[in-house]
Amino acid sequence: MRVREFFDVYRGYRIPRFKLIEHRNWWFTFSGILIVLSLVGITVRGFNYSIDFEGGAQISYPLHTGATVQDIEATLAKYGLTGSVQVVSGDSVAIRTQSLTGLPDSTKILNDLASQAGISSQDINVEDIGPTWGSEISKKAVRGLILVLIAITLYIAFRFEWTMAAGAMIALVHDVTITAGVYALTGRVVTPETVIAILTILGFSLYDTVVIYDKVKENTESAALLARMGYTKVVDLSLNQTVMRSVNTSLVVLLPILSLLLFGGETLKNFAFAMFVGVAIGAYSSIFIAAPALVILKSRQMAKRVPQRVPGRPGAQRPRPARVPATEGAPVAVASDAAARGATAKQGGGGGRPRAGQKRRPPAKRKRR
Repeated sequence: MRVREFFDVYRGYRIPRFKLIEHRNWWFTFSGILIVLSLVGITVRGFNYSIDFEGGAQISYPLHTGATVQDIEATLAKYGLTGSVQVVSGDSVAIRTQSLTGLPDSTKILNDLASQAGISSQDINVEDIGPTWGSEISKKAVRGLILVLIAITLYIAFRFEWTMAAGAMIALVHDVTITAGVYALTGRVVTPETVIAILTILGFSLYDTVVIYDKVKENTESAALLARMGYTKVVDLSLNQTVMRSVNTSLVVLLPILSLLLFGGETLKNFAFAMFVGVAIGAYSSIFIAAPALVILKSRQMAKRVPQRVPGRPGAQRPRPARVPATEGAPVAVASDAAARGATAKQGGGGGRPRAGQKRRPPAKRKRR
């Protein structure tokens, strides 16, 4: 593709001819590798939950002395506390430890930390969340995620058809799994902002998928186009008609998220990181997972609707004659249509062919009145 053709395709002046559905096994293989790595990260490393989910105390304060991480950990150990201690930029401390609620020595702990840092105890910021609150937050997050997935499935099934709803669900599960795996592998802290970002990701990924599915529905409503190209090529055509729109929309969303990720505060960075990964994966899955999955599901559905061969039509197999139960010691008789017709002819006398040497009776003459 020449440079001018590339820009014409990018600007939407020309429809590309990418064979996206034909190479669907490539995309499935790549996504399978990402999903396996994500599941390994989730299983082996696990998530680094914030205290909002696990409960505990988050202590932060400025550091005006040369106290080290080991000194701060020793101060906490005097009161039987353990946790993670971070000295950020050499002038601030972030401690994550057990909840201080109900501890009789909580005031002494804060005073010792303050004197060690050369500050007043009033300068120490303590965020204490009990384990019950953290457990409740986790349950609500999971419940909200499940309800969103169910609502999305029902909407697409009502708006389009169940095969499209199933394809969209496959893409959404793909997005959530890979985003969660990236969080597990990188060790990022999972906060309530992360849950909000994941729900936003689902909405964005669904938007891209609905745009593609709507184009597929529009093209498949043309009986002439469907008969000439077939369902797979019609979906491929629909993808080529919408692929640059999806790419441009994703780029427009990713640029401001990237600025937040690079220049935002710590809280914004966690939110921006989840958004950046999710939007990128969502744009990929809408094109390379949702549409090929729709083709596979639709092909299986159409294969089940192929009419069965009816006996008596050309190419159909004749039914085997049924066996008549035989009495003891008698040979097994086979009932067939020919035998039945022969028996009827013998009984009726007039319906069958005459025997050799037997004259055919002339038809009876009707009397005229």
